[in-house]
Amino acid sequence: MLLNLETTIFKIKSVLLVIDLSFQNRREPKVGNILLSDPFLDEDFFRRSVILLCEHNENGTFGFVLNNYIQLDLHDLDPSFPDIHARISVGGPVETESLYYIHNFEQEVSESVTIEGQLKFGGDFEEVQEILRADPSSKDRIRFFLGYSGWRPDQLEEELKENSWIVVENITAEEIMDTSNSKFWNFCLEKQGERFKTISKFPLNPNNN
Repeated sequence: MLLNLETTIFKIKSVLLVIDLSFQNRREPKVGNILLSDPFLDEDFFRRSVILLCEHNENGTFGFVLNNYIQLDLHDLDPSFPDIHARISVGGPVETESLYYIHNFEQEVSESVTIEGQLKFGGDFEEVQEILRADPSSKDRIRFFLGYSGWRPDQLEEELKENSWIVVENITAEEIMDTSNSKFWNFCLEKQGERFKTISKFPLNPNNN
């Protein structure tokens, strides 16, 4: 009986040794992709963050953190703005006093830039307000950010080699626009398969287990 138990323990240990729990993938970043941060990345703006890439080229990269919300209402800042109670996220550490937005309105917004599919960045702010006044339910088709996340040329590639991020491309526009998921980083990571599902359950502090 003791021999059988030792054999079983050895087999379990052997299986655990071949489980790959490394936080990395080899996907090249492109506009419209999502960055998921290393579970132990300990930076105020990027701790367990989900970032939408809005531009990525030889001049650098920028995007918005999707899951770092603050208790702030645009209507309180500007009473002329439609009172739609939209959640606001801190998009990153750059220009945190500036307001940015992404949207997938059915109506065309002039000067907006396509990210991917129907998802767009920016555009005429007066037109945005007109859309929201005419149809307050359109608030679910727009997201607001204070500041953005930026990388100089080749910086993001360097951080990817260091496994600070993984690049994923299976997060839908509907999921990107949804501001109700309080565990969005975990949700996105779990969608990447069993290995990352296990990683999503790691405690923020590796000493807490």
